[in-house]
Amino acid sequence: MRQNLQSELRPHLENDENLLWTGKPKSGIVFRQADIFLIPFSLLWCGFAIFWVIMASQAGIFALFGIPFVIIGLIFVFGRFIIDSKQRENTTYGLTEDRIIIKSGITSKKVKSLNIRTLSDIEYSEKSDGSGTILFGPKNPMMIWGNGMNWWPGMKANPQLDLIPNVRKVYSQIIELQRK
Repeated sequence: MRQNLQSELRPHLENDENLLWTGKPKSGIVFRQADIFLIPFSLLWCGFAIFWVIMASQAGIFALFGIPFVIIGLIFVFGRFIIDSKQRENTTYGLTEDRIIIKSGITSKKVKSLNIRTLSDIEYSEKSDGSGTILFGPKNPMMIWGNGMNWWPGMKANPQLDLIPNVRKVYSQIIELQRK
C-alpha cells in the first residue's frame, strides 16, 4: 500500500524531494465529537421537515417548499457520514523534508502544500490505539461543532492530517524537520 501512496503523490513532488512518510486517514463511517450535537439536531430537523411536508400536502398548500428542507435533513442524518467517508477514502498525505502534501477531493482532486518551516500552532490529538489527528494553524473555536463537515459549504477547517495511524510518530517527524 505504501508504494501505491507514493506513486499517487510522486507527480506532485519537486525533482529533489523525497517522501519520508505517506498515509491515509481511517476509512469507513466515523463518529466524531461534534456528533453529540449533530445527530439529535439532524433527527429533529429531518423529522420536522417531513412532518411539515406531510401536513402541508394534506392542507393543499406549498408542500414542495418543504422538499429542500427534507433533502438537507436527510443529508444531515445519513449523507454527511457517506460524504465524509468518501472524502477520507480519496485523501492521501505525504511528508517530505520541506513540506506536507494533502491530496483530497471527491469529484476533483485538490492538492494542498504546507511549508514545514513556516507552520505554526501544530497540535495533535491521540486516541488509545495510537491513531489521531494533527491540526495545523490557530484553532477556530467554532469549528469544534463542524469537525468532519469540511465538505459543507463554508465549513473549511484548518489543514490537518485526519485520523492517521501512529499520530505521535508523524507529529515527532514534523517537529524534528522544523528544528533542522
